[in-house]
Amino acid sequence: QVQLVESGGGLVQPGGSLRLSCAASGNIFSRNRMGWYRQAPGKQRELVAAITSGGSTNYADSVKGRFTISRDNAKNTLYLQMNSLKPEDTAVYYCNTVPHLLAWGQGTLVTVSS
Repeated sequence: QVQLVESGGGLVQPGGSLRLSCAASGNIFSRNRMGWYRQAPGKQRELVAAITSGGSTNYADSVKGRFTISRDNAKNTLYLQMNSLKPEDTAVYYCNTVPHLLAWGQGTLVTVSS
């Protein structure tokens, strides 16, 4: 089974930035649309950003203009650059295919607070 390992989360102040990484086994990034999902306490998991194998991107309205998704297929790595972070961005962030087909990793916690 493909393993997904998210990293890069942490505690940041509102307005700050973080860069998340997702390392995956295999070459799934060359064959699938990938995305970042997040789940806040008491809420459903939601897709916030997606990227096709060709590099086309889509974002949830809540993060558009602030987050940038990218991929390095040679390194089997997915990235999420998060700028102008808001408290409502606080969540555990996960990567997966879009639609999700793989087992979820542990995720990485992003906490935006003063």
